[in-house]
Amino acid sequence: MLLRASCYLEFDITAPTPFIFMLRPRSGAHQWIVSEEYKHFPRIPIVEFTDNYGNLCQRLIAPPGQFTISTSVDIETSGNADRNPGAPFIDIAFLPDAALSYLLPSRFCESDRLLSMAADISAGCLLGYDQVNAIEQWIHHNLRYDIEGSDTLLSATEVIERGSGVCRDFAHVGIALCRSISIPARLVVGYLYELEPMDLHAWFEAFIGGRWYTFDATQASLNGGYVIVGYGRDAADVAVFNQFGPPCPATRQNISVELIQR
Repeated sequence: MLLRASCYLEFDITAPTPFIFMLRPRSGAHQWIVSEEYKHFPRIPIVEFTDNYGNLCQRLIAPPGQFTISTSVDIETSGNADRNPGAPFIDIAFLPDAALSYLLPSRFCESDRLLSMAADISAGCLLGYDQVNAIEQWIHHNLRYDIEGSDTLLSATEVIERGSGVCRDFAHVGIALCRSISIPARLVVGYLYELEPMDLHAWFEAFIGGRWYTFDATQASLNGGYVIVGYGRDAADVAVFNQFGPPCPATRQNISVELIQR
């Protein structure tokens, strides 16, 4: 399917403020960029670099006053999400080097504290995909989606204790539980067609059967229409923007995903 994903951010800057944005998706195995537009006002120098996870990042210093940045991308992505029940667990000795960092505990995914819980949730499952599927279903049925908590960054164990969270929190729980049973898992940030309410979205991927598979515990069923902007160990690696200096949160944000052609 061909989608148009757009993001508009507006800030009131009180002093020259360094930013790092992560707003540009890349073409890859699951998506292809047809055309792209990136605008900012006032026009100032931007330097782009690729971070340790392959994400495209833009750094700049926003001047005092109103600062806006908008992106739009027409992108081909799958209308269906791959499912592969029974895909096997990959022994750590045979994992690709790039997957190894996604086995370790990270700031928001304390996998070293959740082994017993993950073992209970996935008991009786075939090792690999079926374990992750059980984790995804457990999160979907046992945690409550609560948009009110979106401004507070919580770790996976804190989300489990609270019993609720947003898409980012659900993904952190899934990642931590997967890593605790030696399945590499990573956070993905981007867009989802027909997401309600529309916003930027987060989900997770797990490495099983020799490739990465998508899992999203916020959805009753996994469909297509995902647009990937960035990957990382957890939310600390894939913030849409990081700012340094006096706090100046976005005063306006608008996200949209339109279907151009099925």
